[in-house]
Amino acid sequence: MTQDQIQIKTPEFVSLQFRLAGLGSRAAAMIIDQILLTIVNMGLIFGLVFMMESNLLMVGDSAGWFAAIWLLALFAINFGYFLVSEYFFNGKTIGKNIIGIRVIQENGHSITILSAIIRNLLRVIDMLPASYFLGMLLVFLNSKHKRLGDMAAGTIVIHEGKAKRQKKSPLVKEIERRQLDMDSIHLDEWTMNSFGKKEYDLLKTYSYKLLEMPEDRQSQLTREMAAILFPKVGLSIGTRSERELENILLILYLKMKDEWEFDL
Repeated sequence: MTQDQIQIKTPEFVSLQFRLAGLGSRAAAMIIDQILLTIVNMGLIFGLVFMMESNLLMVGDSAGWFAAIWLLALFAINFGYFLVSEYFFNGKTIGKNIIGIRVIQENGHSITILSAIIRNLLRVIDMLPASYFLGMLLVFLNSKHKRLGDMAAGTIVIHEGKAKRQKKSPLVKEIERRQLDMDSIHLDEWTMNSFGKKEYDLLKTYSYKLLEMPEDRQSQLTREMAAILFPKVGLSIGTRSERELENILLILYLKMKDEWEFDL
């Protein structure tokens, strides 16, 4: 995988591969957006000047109120353009759409309204000291090409296109078939810390070998693993069936894998 690519593991245990948008493509999209906003801003300014020159604005309090409304409109357009575009148009402004990039969350899902608000509120800081210098510097230095707004909002900018899905392994298919979820068993942080690399390697080997073994060997290995690992998490074998023991061990593997690895 190249430096400009990122691999994301979804909650459904599917790995997606995206190509990150770098400084060049993001800057190009920003230039297009800023040109469009400049045209709109100039139109508002010329409109205000025209109304003042034509004596269409009354003096006194009414003029002050109009100026306040005009400033609010200017802010709403410049801030709301990015917020509305990214949330309602699949993470894309006009500039991003032309360049072929879009904003998503780090988990691979579409951007949320909260993430859109956060990343665009911090746009003001990314613009400092001028011409998006801080934002461009962070995008250049950050391994995921993130500006400050992306860091706070948990978002990334990727090149448009269908994400590459990795082929599911037999273990993944089996876990999905059994409808197992690592949240089915709640273990506190202290209990999880009792599991180390040795225990994880045992669970990993067991999980991948389970489907390849004959049934009699599966049953024996499952009970051996349960006898070793269950006491560490306060579970007992009791009268549980082999199927129940297998499911618990696979769930423990998922929970540990979430800590030790990235891809399933």
